[in-house]
Amino acid sequence: MQLSLLNNPKDAELLADAEFMTASLYAVLDNHADEIVVNALKILANAQDSSKIITELLPSLSDEQTENLITAVGIFAQILNIAEDVHHERRRLVHEQQGSAAQDGSIAETVRKLQAEQIAQEVVQDVLNHTLVSPVLTAHPTEVQRQAVLVSHRKIRELLPRRELCRSADEMSELQREMNIVLLTLWQTSETRHFKLSVQSEIQNGVNIFPRSFFSALPRVYRDMEKHFQAAYPQIRIPDVLKIGGWIGGDRDGNPFVSAQTLRDAFRHHANTAFHYYRRELDALYQELPLSIRRVNVSDGVLVLSAKTPDTEVARQEEPYRRAVAYVMARMVGKAHELGAPLGCRFGVGEPYADAAEFLRDLRTLQNSLRDNRSEALANGRIADIIRTASVCGFHLMPLDLRQHAEKHANVVAELFQAADLEDYLRLPENEKQAVLLRELQHQRPLYTPFIAYSEETQRELAIFHEARKIKDAFGEDAITQSIISNCEQPSDLLALALILKETGLLALRDGQPESRINIVPLFETIEALANAVPVMQTLFSNDWYRALVASRDNIQEIMLGYSDSNKDGGYISSTWGLYQAEIGLVRLFRQHNIRIRLFHGRGGSVGRGGGPSYQAILAQPAGSVGGQIRITEQGEVLTAKYGDDSNAQHNLAALVAATLEATLLPAAPDPDVKLMNALSESSFAHYRALITRQGFIDYFLQTSPIEQIASLNLGSRPASRKTLARIQDLRAIPWVFSWTQNRLMLPAWYGFGSAVQELCEQDSGSLKMLQQHAQENRFFRAMLSNMEQVMAKTDLTLAEHYAALSQDNEHGADIFATIKAEYQRSLKALLDILQTETLLADNRPLARSLALRIPYLNALGGLQVALLRKLRQEPNNERVLQMVHQTINGVAQGLRNTG
Repeated sequence: MQLSLLNNPKDAELLADAEFMTASLYAVLDNHADEIVVNALKILANAQDSSKIITELLPSLSDEQTENLITAVGIFAQILNIAEDVHHERRRLVHEQQGSAAQDGSIAETVRKLQAEQIAQEVVQDVLNHTLVSPVLTAHPTEVQRQAVLVSHRKIRELLPRRELCRSADEMSELQREMNIVLLTLWQTSETRHFKLSVQSEIQNGVNIFPRSFFSALPRVYRDMEKHFQAAYPQIRIPDVLKIGGWIGGDRDGNPFVSAQTLRDAFRHHANTAFHYYRRELDALYQELPLSIRRVNVSDGVLVLSAKTPDTEVARQEEPYRRAVAYVMARMVGKAHELGAPLGCRFGVGEPYADAAEFLRDLRTLQNSLRDNRSEALANGRIADIIRTASVCGFHLMPLDLRQHAEKHANVVAELFQAADLEDYLRLPENEKQAVLLRELQHQRPLYTPFIAYSEETQRELAIFHEARKIKDAFGEDAITQSIISNCEQPSDLLALALILKETGLLALRDGQPESRINIVPLFETIEALANAVPVMQTLFSNDWYRALVASRDNIQEIMLGYSDSNKDGGYISSTWGLYQAEIGLVRLFRQHNIRIRLFHGRGGSVGRGGGPSYQAILAQPAGSVGGQIRITEQGEVLTAKYGDDSNAQHNLAALVAATLEATLLPAAPDPDVKLMNALSESSFAHYRALITRQGFIDYFLQTSPIEQIASLNLGSRPASRKTLARIQDLRAIPWVFSWTQNRLMLPAWYGFGSAVQELCEQDSGSLKMLQQHAQENRFFRAMLSNMEQVMAKTDLTLAEHYAALSQDNEHGADIFATIKAEYQRSLKALLDILQTETLLADNRPLARSLALRIPYLNALGGLQVALLRKLRQEPNNERVLQMVHQTINGVAQGLRNTG
């Protein structure tokens, strides 16, 4: 193991954890793997370039031995990740115990900054009252780990901190025994799915995060906010600023398996999860409140609830709080039954609550009585957490967004027009589409009739919206609030969705004015669409009907920005700058029309899809673009990394809130130099496009990455491409980035940067100094370079060259790789020159340390993958080899993280 970077005394415990788990894993391998596998593993763990070793080794290994070697290398990468996570938490606790200054991203540090800027309490309260911070859970397929594997990971994470607490050899021996058992379980568990993941499974995986972390983390974040804000601003009140959102079950874009039924199933799972939580917590509250009427006073409201109790035990006659809690629990369970979540309850099934607000009123009656009668600690304890969770989650747990491609909406509208003997909608020019849509939207006459047989596609789409209306009626308005239009390019795309909402009862006219129950959200995701975002919204805001529609939605218009497709379309620099410029233009436009903006950032885990630390990303947004309102997608492996346990979840949720408030309340950072960034963007775009449109490039990509094997890997319910793998424009951005991660080029996150900087400096000798100054002073530029630096540190040209050798056209493949290699070297030089450093990650020791731990194993997995891909080309029907390739894909993704 190459641990030269782990020479800091602060890392001693990390080293000890790594050695402890290494000993456990070798104990398992000694009993369950052949000696040749164990010896090979030890050699590979210290190899700089493992590909040659693997090439010589593999012919001497059986399929079973090869599979065991892949599994062992992959597990090493996994457990070292866990050791890093535990160490991060350890260091956080050390800082707290030592009374160190609060760190950026914490609520405490945000409050300190607000005080330092002398932000008045009234201003802070006003911003809090209008703040919405919403991480949105999506099912995009980059989470390679099965739930069974994640369970073992959580057990390891629970065991590892106990190592420091062992005080005797016997205790250490017992802990080692427990660790050996978990690692044996992990060793004998299949890492890859032999089945296609269903939407229902994705729904369940999504809601499982709540009992695992969110139910604990959300109240803690709010308590932390109350503690620090009220210490600085005594009269401040913390409203529900933080809410979890979701797409799983409502996102149909490119997923033919999402339907009205899956939407209904999603909310059934949501309700089941929420009500199980409420029952458990109310039961615990019942145990905590045996307060006797002879010892305490209670409010009349509690006595009223107590009088209605189903708890007739004689011992409860003097315990009004317990009697009242029993009443609340029975009514809550009654609502659970009504919403399709049949829970048992020892107090029976009471009259269902009408809605979550009524449930909350009774809980607050209990809390207020405790507070008013000298039980303040109890009032601020468990019942406060239940109230906060119920206020945030209601009975629907989390709101789901609907999402569909603009073309699908247009097809539905076209069929409705055709059936009503109206215009041939799809053939109309854009201005006429807008005119006919507005004509139909300005009166109540429906186009849809149940007496016509529409196509299956139209019926499926209309059924989704009908189901959404029923769900809102049953679960509350907050259950579904958004309908997103992917690939939105024209004003008619928004008006077409408005018409579908009207036809399904989600948009109506009141006194001639439109009122919508759902926000219409355009998703601008290509370079061209981003550039056109302002003209599209200008057209709509200039229309009285649409302006009235926005007014019916609290005068807030949400805009979703797509990081993935814009990057695939134009490269990292052009995409990042295009997004920034779009935001500036939209902020200006919204101010002009006095409409509040809410931006929804469609980010992935990888830098190539907008990933990177969320705190820095939010602060790097243009002035006015946050305004207390922000939504961000969280997906794939990021869900586990950020929210897999309550401690990490609390830290990451707090960072989102902290960044949002700082971006809204603190003085705005200056924008980067427009001329400079335009020049960088245009040049990098030209070089990036020259590469991906180069003759033979798509064949090179398909042959030198495991994209075809990724497409067959059971990562999620959605197909890997919209139509075919043969065209880049049809390939989804996720597998595009995922594949470049696997072959360790990370190309979407840096290609074109080096040439752009070189050209800029050749044209103006002062450009480098200006870029260096920007890197030090400008948040946007600094965040962009920081993300690029992290990715380039994970790039490995030596390993990538082995993948390049898989090209079937040796001469052409070598030429393309030489182009890529030269651009990497230019980009690396440019980055180091601008950062004024000699090595990557000089200012990011945690990541450098982490890579030092994992890279030997990741390189070994890469070498194994190359060798197996070569073998698979010779034996395309060899399922065993394909399975082993899938294993290597899993291992690399888990080890590198931030892959999708």
